[in-house]
Amino acid sequence: MSKRDDLIAKYAKDLKEKCGVEPDMAFLKKVTIGCGPSIYNRDSSTVSASDPKELATVKKNFLIKKLGLKDTPKLDEGIEAVMEQYGKSTRAKYRAVVYYLLAVHFRKKSVYNK
Repeated sequence: MSKRDDLIAKYAKDLKEKCGVEPDMAFLKKVTIGCGPSIYNRDSSTVSASDPKELATVKKNFLIKKLGLKDTPKLDEGIEAVMEQYGKSTRAKYRAVVYYLLAVHFRKKSVYNK
């Protein structure tokens, strides 16, 4: 298995065990590929839920730019809901898992079908 396949398996495990979600593996793979090389860097592969700057970056670069959502309070509510679902006590929240959950939350899986 490749390094990316190993990471996708790790992300699927987090989705099942920490988020209570049965992952759509094809979609998870697309989200992981969409994250680019950031998944291989220890710092950029995770999202810090306690860092407002980090959450603002997720909002701006992923929700607004990638998913094409309008900047409304609903975005912050969605981020909060996903962080809650992932578990407040889980320090290292994998970026690919957070993006997967956000895309599902906002019903934007179709963005990855292009």
